[in-house]
Amino acid sequence: MILRPETPSDVAAIRRVHEAAFPSPAEANIVDALRDSGCLSISWVAVDDDGVVGHIAFSPVTLNDQHFGLGLAPVAVLPAHQRSGIGGALITRTLDECREHACDWVVVLGDPAYYGKFGFTAASNWNLQDEYGGGNAFQARWLSDSPEPCAGGLVKYSAAFAAASE
Repeated sequence: MILRPETPSDVAAIRRVHEAAFPSPAEANIVDALRDSGCLSISWVAVDDDGVVGHIAFSPVTLNDQHFGLGLAPVAVLPAHQRSGIGGALITRTLDECREHACDWVVVLGDPAYYGKFGFTAASNWNLQDEYGGGNAFQARWLSDSPEPCAGGLVKYSAAFAAASE
């Protein structure tokens, strides 16, 4: 298994992975909208002999319209390759990539039991809220050695998320 940044030749395969992994094309549309708007900050693929079998995306998020972080979304693995560690490998490797790009924090909206394995905790611990009402599913991970944000506030995702769902 090879994990690497996406290339232009991966775009169609990335869309197929998301369409196969989710019940609707919404996540595939989000990835395309992020890419088209220049907001696909980190985009990696998992490749094996079958080609692209997994994908993960990160895009900018803001805290109270100013502090920059990244949102992990979406992540997908082809159904035939799920539960084999590909998603976890993508998450682990790209969190390192986030650190390398001097990103202080990452948020995700997903299953707390799953994302907790990667160091995510309830974003409410930092008084952070999301614009989607995610409750306990809205989680954050601090990546930096600098002080954690303490003021709290509203975390907003790229406008591409709303545009892709219209």
